[in-house]
Amino acid sequence: MTGRREPFSAAVTGLGLVTAAGVGAKATWHSVTQDSTPSGVLRQEELADLPCDFMYTVAGLDTTEVLGVAAQRLMDRFSQLAVIAAREALADAGLDPETWDSDRVAVVIGSAHGGLTFYDEQHVAMSNRGARRVSPKLAPLTVVNSAASSVCMDIGARGPSLGVATACSSGTVALGTAHQLLRTGACDIAIAGGAESPLSRLLIASACQMKAVSTRRDDPSAACRPFDAARDGFVVGEGAGLLVLERPEHAKARRATVRAHVSGYGASSDAYAAVAPDPDGNGIERALRTAMADAEVSAGDIGHVNAHGTSTVVNDLIEATMLQRVLGDHPLVTSTKAMTGHTLGAAGGIETALTVLALEHQLVPPTANLDEPDPQIPIEIVRAEARRSTFDCAVKTSLGFGGHNAALVLTRA
Repeated sequence: MTGRREPFSAAVTGLGLVTAAGVGAKATWHSVTQDSTPSGVLRQEELADLPCDFMYTVAGLDTTEVLGVAAQRLMDRFSQLAVIAAREALADAGLDPETWDSDRVAVVIGSAHGGLTFYDEQHVAMSNRGARRVSPKLAPLTVVNSAASSVCMDIGARGPSLGVATACSSGTVALGTAHQLLRTGACDIAIAGGAESPLSRLLIASACQMKAVSTRRDDPSAACRPFDAARDGFVVGEGAGLLVLERPEHAKARRATVRAHVSGYGASSDAYAAVAPDPDGNGIERALRTAMADAEVSAGDIGHVNAHGTSTVVNDLIEATMLQRVLGDHPLVTSTKAMTGHTLGAAGGIETALTVLALEHQLVPPTANLDEPDPQIPIEIVRAEARRSTFDCAVKTSLGFGGHNAALVLTRA
């Protein structure tokens, strides 16, 4: 960002969540604040010879029943989850696609891998039965922008439509991009966040080779343990988290209930390595300081951080050290990935929605599975049970492979 700009806060008027912690925002929030284990653990027999053979999935959701057979066949699973989350977010916002100005509605959805599930299926089909068995729908169903286009077609949105791919920061960057579109007046309403369904044997095998995922095969529901001294990697998860953002005057004119505000956005690149983050955390620090400057808040204003907190040894320590350096000791920090898994490009959308709920309820979710905090972690991590607090400002941070960093500042309505 260059130059001085007037502060701008987008009104958050709707939330939609589909996660391993629950189907719907209410169910997910209840789980991350009250439960200790994710509801869906999927083991893969084909991966039995690998150190990790499990992932976290959305349990109790029949996408065929919700979407119908015909519509479902035109979407990869990540797009299906995005459409379901978008419908919930719009209903929560009290928006009716039959009455809005569809030309003024934007959709911005992030994903790291796009339609990986369908891609895997088609690779198996070609390997087993030949190239003529590959579906002609492979390209349109697997490209990253297919979730955004599916949502647009489902709700009739005809404004700017974007698919964002910045690895594990994609959902946060999508929300920041929507914030910028609203600021410039390119739209009045934006449905934004992230969606991912990386239920891929190939992806898990690669992550095992990278030594990035947990190998706690004896207790997979406790495998993801951000900031814990015994953490040994993340757990891949699927899900979608979408928010309805509006220009404040638009929300006011229709007398919408505003749940929170997205008041600042910052992004940066480490320009360091393809996988490892900048060891000094300089990139994510620049993104966070940019977001704080954009929102015109100081470190003392921030009472809560929903951290990236992947449960990897290096990432957690780098992020925690950066947070202490920038914000000091007072914010209450949590990572909700222990309940949702690391949903890659969807993580920023899911975790921003949970940050909105934390502001709304004045309640910080605990970091599940945090039995013994890493003594090198220099910040206060909420553990064991949700903690009541009074705060008007919160932060969401995200890091992605390739050095893509993003941060959002959210303020209480």
